[in-house]
Amino acid sequence: MQIFRPILAGAALGDRLVAGVAAIIGVALTGLIAALLGHSAAPLLVAPIGASTVLVFAVPASPLAQPWPVIGGNMLSAICGLIVVRLIGDPVAAAAVAVGLAIIVMSLARCLHPPGGAVALGVALAAAHTPLGWLYPFLPVALDSALLVGSGILFHRLAGHAYPHRPVPAPPSVFAPEDVDAALADMHDSFDIARADLDALLAAAARHAAIRRERSVRSSPRR
Repeated sequence: MQIFRPILAGAALGDRLVAGVAAIIGVALTGLIAALLGHSAAPLLVAPIGASTVLVFAVPASPLAQPWPVIGGNMLSAICGLIVVRLIGDPVAAAAVAVGLAIIVMSLARCLHPPGGAVALGVALAAAHTPLGWLYPFLPVALDSALLVGSGILFHRLAGHAYPHRPVPAPPSVFAPEDVDAALADMHDSFDIARADLDALLAAAARHAAIRRERSVRSSPRR
């Protein structure tokens, strides 16, 4: 049964159920507004927004789920796809280059967003084959991303969550900032947690460890 345990720290079934309902509302809202704009809803709902929805509603504290990564990451990735498809004729090669370029551009613009890779790939494959003009793939991505962030802000405000996420100031800790930086460098990996959140987590863990040790000393029999 261990494989069914949550893979994200703090994940609870109730929160996931609420996130699922919120995702339904967020995606439905996008389709509704698309219909009100006079278009069929389906063409304005792009598949990568489903992945963005998971991040915004299920892990709103993730740095990858914040408004700028969602909007900026998706839109910059769409632009990468549009540019590459104009320079490379082969669709497969264009899609591959578009994804790699999107990762670089998002990283430099501090808006890394995993669904952006799917956006770049989808735009590169679709841009040259749509009868609605080469800018058309960009428009649904921009609209969907903005609507998703707006619905995410509204939902999390009603639910009492902080979105955009604001890290809680870290209390005093036994770890100095340079200690944390050195430990991260030793790991040779990137982690889906903001640096400020990591500081607060380590400080809180150190505080609980001190309380536990104090209780252990008090409860231990004296000789």
